[in-house]
Amino acid sequence: MIRRLSRARAVAASLGLVLIVLGVFGTLTPAQAVGSIHANIVGSGSTWSANALQQWIRNVFNNYQWKITYSESGSTQGRNDFANGTADFGVSEIPYGIANSNEADSPPTRGFRYMPIVAGGTAFMYNLQIAGKRVTNLRLSGENIAKIFTGVITTWNDPAIVVDNPSLSLPATPIVPVVRSDGSGTSAQFSTWMRQEQTGLWDAYCGKVGRPFVNGHCGITSNYPTVPGSGFVSKAGANGVAGYVAQAAAVGSITFVEYSYALNSKFPVVKMLNDAGFYTEPTASNVAVALLQARINEDSTSQNFLTQDLTNVYTNVDARSYPLSSYSYIILPTKEESNFTQDKGLTLADFGSYFLCEGQQQAEALGYSPLPVNLVLGAQQQITQVPGGDPAKTNFAIASCNNPTLDPNDPRGNALATRAPMPQDCDRFGVPQCLTGTGGAREISTAASKTGESGAGGASSGSAGAGASDSAGAVDAAAIADPGATGEAVVDSVAASTVLAGTPQDLAVSHPGVLPAIAVTGAGMGLLLAAVLPPLLGRRSRTALLVHPTRGSPAR
Repeated sequence: MIRRLSRARAVAASLGLVLIVLGVFGTLTPAQAVGSIHANIVGSGSTWSANALQQWIRNVFNNYQWKITYSESGSTQGRNDFANGTADFGVSEIPYGIANSNEADSPPTRGFRYMPIVAGGTAFMYNLQIAGKRVTNLRLSGENIAKIFTGVITTWNDPAIVVDNPSLSLPATPIVPVVRSDGSGTSAQFSTWMRQEQTGLWDAYCGKVGRPFVNGHCGITSNYPTVPGSGFVSKAGANGVAGYVAQAAAVGSITFVEYSYALNSKFPVVKMLNDAGFYTEPTASNVAVALLQARINEDSTSQNFLTQDLTNVYTNVDARSYPLSSYSYIILPTKEESNFTQDKGLTLADFGSYFLCEGQQQAEALGYSPLPVNLVLGAQQQITQVPGGDPAKTNFAIASCNNPTLDPNDPRGNALATRAPMPQDCDRFGVPQCLTGTGGAREISTAASKTGESGAGGASSGSAGAGASDSAGAVDAAAIADPGATGEAVVDSVAASTVLAGTPQDLAVSHPGVLPAIAVTGAGMGLLLAAVLPPLLGRRSRTALLVHPTRGSPAR
């Protein structure tokens, strides 16, 4: 009788433990193969995303000793490296086989998925002076931006640019458009916008550069075309174009580059006119607002799941919206092939879980906008497909995700967009512009240089003179090895060095999230029941039994 009761208690205790586990994890599923060590992994691609990626890579190495090597080779090279198996992951602003493209770019034969990394704005960093003083508050309409980068507007005092800047007496300085010479996702994003929003100008430019039309119009391109002798300058990489503009000898130059490059090189960016009639810059909150209108491929069975359609972003009528907002992708492997192993998968999946949540906390400081929660949820589905990933890390609870866009009152909303401030009235089209600086030159105001003009938000005429000049000189001296040089010699010295240098952040050594904590708690509760339940059952029996605390057998 005593033995039967002992067996009953053991079964009940086991059942209690199973129920606890099921209550925590749901229905039991077959175990997934998980990598045993965090193997070194290699990736390549986007310079647009590089500042965020390199910072996160430093963070996880310093805190977890995961070794990840990333080559900032441009989006086209990143897609190629992943396709031919020389990289474990690729990073790109555009997917494979983008529609209406001038370049053939077929999807790879190896298994893959796209996962969003970080959002941001394509900025227009420039170097302009009025009477020897730096301009930090330039405004441009989308049409004028397109005219500059198609060679239609060639001087800074063009009447069309004067309309955008009623407080500035703009000089007759020649405009030097600086574009990417390598295959770039930034070029693809910019040309996608021009094809849709400035179709006539982009089509005419195709004729100048000898590009064929694609489906009736000038095609989207990762390789920005130029006309020989047109005054355009081509440089490889985001550091190359940003470095050119940052040199002292490059007054009059302008480039398109990720916002973070302007921030870190202490240079201003253009405030771009949106469809609400306000000039905005690509701050984290303005990008978040703009991307509320992005169309996302929500078909999780599609190879193009989570890819973006920015048609409505370009024309967003929210006054806070920045028109050229987008996000980039990491290209993930979904099979053990091309030398990709489960141990590599463990590193890549854990890295993805880290930057989807904790890493997004640094996005704004690095010049980006953190991913909205809907993209985090979709991205979580993608990293679970990486071979060797640990489900305990990838299946994190969204409530435990330390992402600044998470809104407790609206699980599908974007807290950053909700809090985004409205633009000042001096950012409205047709009124004297704000005098405060932008981008990396936010602390440097620009004096109104037209008689009687004194825009809001900054100093009045003459008040920014010496300070602006001194600050500009300090930036140039730091950025340029030889301030007195001119031409390509200076450019090459800048482009060869890294304009940006992120600083590793202090992070906690472990961020296990909610599920692992619940799992440990559940297991503990199960063991507790195993110890407590038998005595309770025993009391209901006819014979009072005591359970030995260590052996679990009845005392006689």
